[in-house]
Amino acid sequence: MKYIFLGCTNFSAEVLFHLTDNKFWPEAIFTIPKEFQISYSDDKVKNTNFFDFKAVSILDSIPIYTVESSLNKSISDYSEIISEIKPDVIIVVGWYYMVPKEIRDLAIKGAWGIHASLLPNYAGGAPLVWAIINGEEKTGVSLFKLESGIDDGPIIAQKEISINKDDHIKEVYKKATEASKILLLKSLKNIDKLIPKVQNKKEIVVYPQRSPKDGLIDWEKSPKEIYDFIRAQSKPYPGAFFIVGNKKVIIWDVTIETIKD
Repeated sequence: MKYIFLGCTNFSAEVLFHLTDNKFWPEAIFTIPKEFQISYSDDKVKNTNFFDFKAVSILDSIPIYTVESSLNKSISDYSEIISEIKPDVIIVVGWYYMVPKEIRDLAIKGAWGIHASLLPNYAGGAPLVWAIINGEEKTGVSLFKLESGIDDGPIIAQKEISINKDDHIKEVYKKATEASKILLLKSLKNIDKLIPKVQNKKEIVVYPQRSPKDGLIDWEKSPKEIYDFIRAQSKPYPGAFFIVGNKKVIIWDVTIETIKD
């Protein structure tokens, strides 16, 4: 079985190395620079969870291509290279651009993505952060076939994970990563037996991307809402914050205390 891999985050790396540890090696890797241009921002955005695949020696024998940070370039510029590989599947994990149909169709089984939610809930950006902010007690990961919409393709497999009341984003992120490894490896081993389930697009709930400025704390919220807001954006993310004078104060951890009269 042949596949190519699209990814640029630590999450991407953990999933890929789980595959290579199990003898599933990619034919090529496509990645994005640490700072890159994207449609929802006039300025370049910074990938705070960036992973440099070119710095890993065990990947030296694998072609690695960088999709430059320009809206005038995309994965489509590499269609000839991908076509020559003739991949069975394109695996997309931790990727910030849409994968167009002309590229998805170059793989026999299409392009597969991993989204950190139980689709159709929490499609779109920062699903784990939003789930914690909203006080969810569980979420999950979905392996699905990419289509032209936002996380709306047929679902191949899903796995539920818990969000404990004292979990911060780091702990939930780790659970999602482990679940993703299990789902993807199992699915690749059974690739010819899979029957993806079409999503009901009317049920898809899309959440927006988040940026560091979205971490501003609203003190009018309830203690529970503020607690969830802070733990959702703790390390490795930029953190929840408030402003005192001209100083930005970041809060990394918080507890709720009951004050007795």
